[in-house]
Parts: sequence; structure tokens; C-alpha cells
Amino acid sequence: MKILVTGGTGFIGSHTVVELLNAGHEVVIIDNLYNSKADVVEKIRKITGKEVAFYKKDCCDEDALEEIFSHHKIDAAIHFAGYKAVGESVKLPLKYYENNLMSTLALCKIMAAHNCKKLVFSSSATVYGGNNVAPYTEDMPLGPTTNPYGSTKLMIEQILTDLHTADEEWDVVLLRYFNPIGAHESGLLGESPNDIPNNLMPYIVKVANKELPILHVYGNDYDTPDGTGVRDYIHVVDLAKGHVNAVQKTVEHIGVEAYNLGTGKGSSVLDVVNTFARVNDIEVPYQIDPRRPGDIATCYASTEKAEKELGWKAEKNLEEMCKDSWHFLQMEKQK
Repeated sequence: MKILVTGGTGFIGSHTVVELLNAGHEVVIIDNLYNSKADVVEKIRKITGKEVAFYKKDCCDEDALEEIFSHHKIDAAIHFAGYKAVGESVKLPLKYYENNLMSTLALCKIMAAHNCKKLVFSSSATVYGGNNVAPYTEDMPLGPTTNPYGSTKLMIEQILTDLHTADEEWDVVLLRYFNPIGAHESGLLGESPNDIPNNLMPYIVKVANKELPILHVYGNDYDTPDGTGVRDYIHVVDLAKGHVNAVQKTVEHIGVEAYNLGTGKGSSVLDVVNTFARVNDIEVPYQIDPRRPGDIATCYASTEKAEKELGWKAEKNLEEMCKDSWHFLQMEKQK
């Protein structure tokens, strides 16, 4: 299949492109490089030994999408393009609603015009809101979301569901991610945010590398084994492989289906910090700060549906996630 990957030079997108190419698919990337770097394309080629078409364009731009679909016979799309920082979304909600919703609407409009109706959407466990109890299952009630970022994911899931209701030819897979970390084993691809990190692992890495003085751990009074928040951390390569299976699923006539992509077990913030320090033999100084508004104590996935229907299961453990994250930084420093 020839697959369009929006946001394909980003953290999850780039790893997914590698796995798609390794699985024998052709890939076209559209990315405006808002939170990624152009050299990722060459790294993808180096890892896979295969060519990938790249368009430095914005996914909100219908003319850019039309150009791609006019030049390539796209069979399916994976939609990653979107802003993803929870804290920033609270401060700049209009920016998030405009970009995340408009990019999706533009993509679906051009896909429909070219009779391409197979779509895998990069959703999030944030759609489950703060009232459900882990492990989260796909049939749980959704929302209310706790931030504008999560609200855009929930709205887009509804948009895509409505799209299928209006036109049953659409086949949509909603992939609800938990907490992707890690990096490609080559050390060429990893999480490299352009600004101050919003997620735990890149922040740990920058503290370990003395780029930042200390790690802030928000809250140690939750009802968890060590008092810090528990999340389902999944290796980004495992996550990427889930997308390959999801694309294959759209070949069947499935309508709209949601799947959790996680490991099915939780690790606390201090579990991650201590594991990173141990496997990489390096200190990660941290301090305990007050809880952040909207954070919940425990969040991890039920992965039974993905295992049964996608034939997918996470394989890598927390030690590998921590080793690969640090290895990526070491490779970046050698440039």
C-alpha cells in the first residue's frame, strides 16, 4: 500500500514510517517541521535503505494535500499532525482547536475527493477523561476531558465517527496511545522536542545530560505504591508497529474501531526515574513539587482488544525504553 503519513517526521510519526517501510509499504510524508527536524527524513532512509517522499507543507493547507493526492495514488493515511503539549493547550486553547481540528477536516476533505477512505488516527488515552478507573477499556464512557489537547482528540474521534455514519465506505482506526517513550535502537531517531520538554522521558534525559538542573516530580501523595503518578509507558517502536497492524486492519471493512496501545501495566514516575538512573549508571536529581491541576493518580491500558483484533502486543520493557532514550542522546551529541 502507499500510505500518507501526516506529521511523519515527528517522534511517533518517524518511527512509524520506518516500520511501514520495513513492512513493504510505500510512504509519503507531509510535515511542516513545527516540532521536528528535516534531517529525520535522511535518517529514515539510512535506517531502512528505502526512499520516502517528503513534502514540507502544512496539513491544514488543502492545496498542499491536493498536490500530494494528485501526484500519488494514496491507499490510506495515518494522521499524526497536531499540537500535543497539554500545558500549552491550556494556555493557548484556540491555537490547539484551530490546528488540530482544521488539519483533520482538510485531510478528510481531500481524501474523500480522491476516494481514499482508509484512515488511522493518532488519538490518546486522554479521551477517557478523569472519571474512569484503570485499566481503561475501549468501551468505557469517554470524557469529560481535562484539557483542550484532550478535547481536540475526543472531538476528532467524534468527527471521524460521524464521517463514517454519513458514508459507510470510510474505515477508521482510532489508536488511543498511553505514554510513548524510548527511541530507535540505531540511536538515529528519538524524541527531540524543539523547546522545553513537556513529557517525562525527554525531561529526564536533559537533566541526566545536565542541560536542565533538576527534574520536577509533581505530587508524591497519590494513592499509588510510592505516591507518584502511575502511567502506562510504551516503547515507541512497539507503538509504531501497532500502526502497521492498524493500517492492515483498514483493508477489512471495519467501520470505526478504537484500540488502546499500551503495555497493560503501570509504572510510577519514580519507577521510571530510578530505572533510567540504574540502567544508564547516571544520576537524575529530582525534587517533589505540588500536584498539577488535572493530573490523575493512575492510568494504564487494557490491551486485550488490540491483541485479539490487531494481533499486536507490546514487547519491550521499561529497561529497554530507558536505555534507548539515553543512547539516542549520546548519538545526537556525536554530531
